[in-house]
Amino acid sequence: MTLMPDFTPDLKAMQADLHALARIESPSTDPAGIARVMDVVEGWARDLGAETHALGGGTRLFNFGVHSAGAAGAGHGQTTPGLRGQDRPVLVLTHADTVWPHGTLDHMPLREDGDRLYGPGTYDMKAGIVGLFHALRSLNGEWPAGGVQVLLSPDEETGSLSSRAHIENAARCARVALVVEPPVADTHALKTGRKGTGSYVLTFTGVASHAGNKPGEGASAVTAAAQAVLDLQALARPDLGTTVSAGLIAGGSAVNVIPAHCRLELDVRVSSLEEGARVDAAVQAWTPPDARVQRRVEGGLNRPPFEQGEGTLALYAQARAIARELGFDVPSAVVGGGSDGNFTAPIIPTLDGLGAPGDGAHAAHEHVRLDRWPDHVRLLARLLREV
Repeated sequence: MTLMPDFTPDLKAMQADLHALARIESPSTDPAGIARVMDVVEGWARDLGAETHALGGGTRLFNFGVHSAGAAGAGHGQTTPGLRGQDRPVLVLTHADTVWPHGTLDHMPLREDGDRLYGPGTYDMKAGIVGLFHALRSLNGEWPAGGVQVLLSPDEETGSLSSRAHIENAARCARVALVVEPPVADTHALKTGRKGTGSYVLTFTGVASHAGNKPGEGASAVTAAAQAVLDLQALARPDLGTTVSAGLIAGGSAVNVIPAHCRLELDVRVSSLEEGARVDAAVQAWTPPDARVQRRVEGGLNRPPFEQGEGTLALYAQARAIARELGFDVPSAVVGGGSDGNFTAPIIPTLDGLGAPGDGAHAAHEHVRLDRWPDHVRLLARLLREV
């Protein structure tokens, strides 16, 4: 298979496609909005001759030149472990949901300022989807051995609860996973590792009483939660990449009442499964000093750590060599945030950050770097062909 040597992405066409996707507001809480984005993308896939599959929970799969025996989702969710090497497809992970609620475009409209295109959902990650399809188009229907399978998730921003099983099933059928989340802001680095992410909700139930007349008869849920904050945040091991953060706390009913109720939410990040198990055991075992306060723990590790493995580092080395041939460089980084790549990395070599360069994920200055975007699409096209 040969890639046109003079392939240069059509930046104006990519901008137009990005405007088309970003104008459809698709918060994770709105299945209809997400479906509208997916319908547009599925139309692009069908134009390229893809076989398309709608899976449970809203996930969609698009197969380009994938042998039916190797297509996750094509056989009612059955994997085909007998396939080897080049018989397996290249899996590409994307998501259609954003963190931005409806109405955001009213005060954060799409706009271009020099070499930056601003707008909610552009950098994370609708530009990644657009760049992927321009890279696919450049292959002119000459798919790599094993083909390419694109998985489009509806709920990445909220933990991929409905799509995780589909992602892992697809990974078991594939030979590598490429994730078109954006590269690291400023450095434009590809991501060769991510921390595992988790969250916990601790609910405390104490005994209410009058704070002035009978304070001793009360058992404070707020006091228990405050102690939990101190004890559980102390589980952090920054030297090992482990962080524990109390992000939300709410409780009490009135200032003159010993509070009977309190709720605490924790964010946990770990670089290894061992650390995840250690923190989880400690959170589950923690009990309030006052035995009259009851506590309930919900949650846990949502995404396993994306640990650097030899396969992933080899995949990055290949990407960096291609980038240098194309006249630019891509460093690598391990980052704290999770992605759907966390689910594939324990199964197959996974390279993340292959979307559009820019900055401002989940922030008011979210934007794509138009001057650098075409180079990263060229890199992705070469990887799809050669990986």
